[in-house]
Amino acid sequence: MGIGACVFLIAVGAILTFAVDATVGGLDIDVVGWILMGAGVLGLVVTMMIWGNRRRTVVAEEPVEYRRVEERRDVAPPL
Repeated sequence: MGIGACVFLIAVGAILTFAVDATVGGLDIDVVGWILMGAGVLGLVVTMMIWGNRRRTVVAEEPVEYRRVEERRDVAPPL
């Protein structure tokens, strides 16, 4: 789950918990909002842990060594 989806879940959960004052038979809107906010926060923490580990990993490569090759035309090649 990405950061955008997590923030969306948190926002929808907050709206359901704090702004909506409706009743649905057999369903508590406040509890659904709290569950969505919890899932969003949990997803955000997991996403940050995964992305944090990726950004911290650095692969050190060996420096490339260049060799200069010269061809001499004034000397006959060895037999």
